[in-house]
Amino acid sequence: MAPMISEKLARFVADFDSRQLPEDVQHHAKMLVLDALGIALASTRFDFARITCNALRALDGGDSRVIGMKGRLGLRDAVMLNSTLVHGLDYDDTYLPGSVHLSASVVPTVLTLAEHVGANGEDLLVACALGLEFGARFGAAGNGGFLRNGFHATSVVGTFACTLAAGRLLGLTAQQLTLAQGIALSMASGNMQPMQDGSWTKRLHPGLAGAAGVTACFLAREGFIGPKAAYEGRFGLFPHFLGQHYKDAKLDAIEDDLGKRWEFTRTSFKLFPACHQMHAFLNAAIKLAQQHRIRPADIEAVHALVAEPAVPLVVEPLAVKKAPDSSYAAQFSLPYGLACALTRGRFGLQELEAESYTEPGLRALADKFTYELDPDPGFPKFRSGEVIVRLKDGQRLRQRENLKPDEPIGEPHILEKFAMNATSVVTKEKAAKIQEEVLALECMKNARELVALLSAE
Repeated sequence: MAPMISEKLARFVADFDSRQLPEDVQHHAKMLVLDALGIALASTRFDFARITCNALRALDGGDSRVIGMKGRLGLRDAVMLNSTLVHGLDYDDTYLPGSVHLSASVVPTVLTLAEHVGANGEDLLVACALGLEFGARFGAAGNGGFLRNGFHATSVVGTFACTLAAGRLLGLTAQQLTLAQGIALSMASGNMQPMQDGSWTKRLHPGLAGAAGVTACFLAREGFIGPKAAYEGRFGLFPHFLGQHYKDAKLDAIEDDLGKRWEFTRTSFKLFPACHQMHAFLNAAIKLAQQHRIRPADIEAVHALVAEPAVPLVVEPLAVKKAPDSSYAAQFSLPYGLACALTRGRFGLQELEAESYTEPGLRALADKFTYELDPDPGFPKFRSGEVIVRLKDGQRLRQRENLKPDEPIGEPHILEKFAMNATSVVTKEKAAKIQEEVLALECMKNARELVALLSAE
């Protein structure tokens, strides 16, 4: 019989030579790590970080440090908290073809596990790149079907990406890695219900993926048996989680030019702390505001053409989306986001504060929002956003923007974003030191150096 997908991936990861990782791919991975760490530090200022930390501290303790906070947790709980910090502001990168946040699960998993085993920076970087790569490829294979079927792809495919990354860092054999992927199949979870009401559980999804990946690897290392047909079996990842959309899956994407073409380098960095489905709209609205010097008082109505998969994320239920009652609800509210973009010309962390999303003027403008399905959205190849503003004098202003997976974002913007996020909680000197260490990650003798720098202890 031909080898299963899990067997082929296990062999690839176990046998991968770090010298096969091109320098530009290494650099992109380091940029993703840096971006993730800056977001994690900024997240520590928000209530969800404190509450999550307190809850996990009430469980078993341990020796693993956490980003930007004092105290230590058990290995899996530290992965959970660190991942929640990276994803909690929805400011983390997205691999658009698969609708997957890659770094949110992989980076904290590899970083926390590297501290646990005392891995060097090169091993950390290679494991991270492999995890990011498989997260992208699994997402691409789903071809948008996870989201359409109500699952959060970040959590579902992240479980397997973290399993492979953790297995590499732990030095599992190909046989053990095959078992680990099968074990991970029973741990994958995460659905899109929290986007309906702005509740918090989506923030936990990457942490669930990371903790599951670590657990699967430790079980496999001891000889626990998992199914080999983790991906293509009757109840494997793709047939089971994609359901009726399995017919559209592209399983060839998992292995196509594997090791020659690095798919995760197409990952988009976020410049807005909001659902990526909103970014093209925000770009369009900001451009309209700048070009036409729109005054909010002159706006009669705001209309948008929205891709069908984005509707349950950012516009429905419409009454709820028009009046977000939490920072998280604000991040998934297109009516509110457009109100901010048209009024303030921006959407940043300040717009996640209660005094902003409860501001009467913004709420009044958000209430003028309507939408229809976009007849030509281009999803999942790219994200489109068309905004039509009708003014009280009868003018109709229209702007359409497309956000592509390969949309270039200059390194200065990434570094500026990191500095802004990191210095919201640490000194400029410490932020600069973190950046220096990450950009020279392959030279680090022990990952514990970086984790200690990130900790608030």
